[in-house]
Amino acid sequence: MQMQPKPATVIIKSLEPGIHLLHKPAGPSSFAALRAVAPPRLRCCHGGTLDPFASGLLLILVQPATQLFDLLHDIPKVYDVTIGWGVETGNGDPTGAVVSHAKCDHLTPERIDQRMQPHIGWHDQIPPATSAKRIDGERAYVRAHRGEQITLPPTSVYLHCAEWLDHDLPRTSRVRLTVRGGFYVRSLIRDLGRELESAAHVAALGRVSIGPYFDPGPGQIIAAEPLPWLPMRQLTENEVHGLKAGGSIEIGSIEPVTWSAPPSFPPCRPNIRGVHNGRFIFVLEQRAERLFQNRLLRGGIKELPG
Repeated sequence: MQMQPKPATVIIKSLEPGIHLLHKPAGPSSFAALRAVAPPRLRCCHGGTLDPFASGLLLILVQPATQLFDLLHDIPKVYDVTIGWGVETGNGDPTGAVVSHAKCDHLTPERIDQRMQPHIGWHDQIPPATSAKRIDGERAYVRAHRGEQITLPPTSVYLHCAEWLDHDLPRTSRVRLTVRGGFYVRSLIRDLGRELESAAHVAALGRVSIGPYFDPGPGQIIAAEPLPWLPMRQLTENEVHGLKAGGSIEIGSIEPVTWSAPPSFPPCRPNIRGVHNGRFIFVLEQRAERLFQNRLLRGGIKELPG
C-alpha cells in the first residue's frame, strides 16, 4: 500500500496538550509505557492498546486531546505481523499456553494467500478472550486472567489489505496488515491457521502507524498535528463565543485536509476542525447549511506548522 505523506511533527521535552507519538517496546503494558513518560496527575490516555508482547507506535492523548479518542477509530492502523505456524495458543500470542499442535508441511505461500483473501473487507470476527473489550464494565482480559471462561460475541471488523513480506515455511510468515480500528490481529491469525488445517499464533507484532502517525522509534516523544484527516474552519472571536453559547455559524470557507486515508478505505466521520488563533478548539459538525459544536476542547490544542 502506498502510504500518504506524514503530518508535521516536532520532537518535544514535555507533554503539552495534544497528540504525541511514543515507541512502546515489547514487554511493558501500554498503561505502563504511558506512565513511564507522563507526569503524575496529568490528564492523559493512550490512543489504542498494544499488548505487552507487541511493540511499535503508541499514541498519547494529553488533556483536551483525550476527547478525540473515538475519532481515531476511523483511520487505518498498520501492523507488521510474524505468524508462528504449527502452534495455537490460548490467547493467540507467544505468552499464552499451547492449546494445539499441527503439522505445516502442506503450507505454501500461494495457499496461505488464497485463504487470506476472504478476510479482506468487512466481516464478523470473534475477539480473543484476552482482548480489551469490556464485559459489564470490566476488561475481558482481567476476567480471563482470573481464570473465568470468556466468550465474546462477534463484531464487525474491516481488513483493508494484507501484504506478504516473506515466508520461512513451515515455521513462520511475515505479513503487513492494514485494518480499521477494532480489528483483532490475533483472531485473524488463529482463524487463518484453522482454515488451513494447521495451527497458528502471532509470534511477534509491531504497530507501524495509525493513520498519518508513524512509530518514531525508541527514545523519542514527538508532538503531532492533530487530526489532519479533518478539514479546517478558521473561526473569528465572535464565532467562538457563539459556538460556546450553543449557537451555530455559517459554513464559510473550509480548508481541505492535509492527509487522507488510502483509496477505498471506509470514510471517516465528516467532522471539521474549528481553529482560532492557531489553536484547535472545536470539533464541528454540519447540519443542513450551518456548523454546530460537536465538542469543545477546553484550552485548545496548538496547531503545528506544516
